Amino acid sequence: MKTKKICDLYISFFKIGGLTFGGGLAMLPMLQREVVKKHQWCTEEELLDIYAIGQCTPGIIAVNTATYVGYQQAGFLGSVAGTLGMVSPSLIIICLVASILQNFIHMPAVLHALAGIRIVVCALMLNTVFTMAKKGIIDKLGALVFVTAFLLACFTPVPTALVIVLAGLTGIIAKHFERRRSA
Repeated sequence: MKTKKICDLYISFFKIGGLTFGGGLAMLPMLQREVVKKHQWCTEEELLDIYAIGQCTPGIIAVNTATYVGYQQAGFLGSVAGTLGMVSPSLIIICLVASILQNFIHMPAVLHALAGIRIVVCALMLNTVFTMAKKGIIDKLGALVFVTAFLLACFTPVPTALVIVLAGLTGIIAKHFERRRSA
């Protein structure tokens, strides 16, 4: 049973890692399909929490998320399987592309294909942002934190890590006062 789960983790994250272009946010739709809907390893809310943890910790968000989900499902070996599954396709593809691309990068068809891929990744990221916003913004404070974080991240030199820490602290403080009021 555990061996099957470890294989499933590797294969699932191999698919996500091999078919995701554009980084962490672009993989969210595939994560939702594979981790939440297909395997039911977690709920959408848990996935958002895992993704947030992956974003707050050092390293690549996709790898952090795969490691966390893998650990949650099958312990240490599950985390290794998830991590290796997520990074294996990139290693294979980068080695292949690096050996071939230098010969073709100047060709208009290649440049146009890359431009088209970038546009699709942007559309997927916007879809994910809307999906996450619907699930994550549940009250006025959440909306305020969202708008403030967006403005800080987009229009100021404030480091993204600091924006994330400030949002987390805001959530902790808000819950503390909420509990004190209800007690």
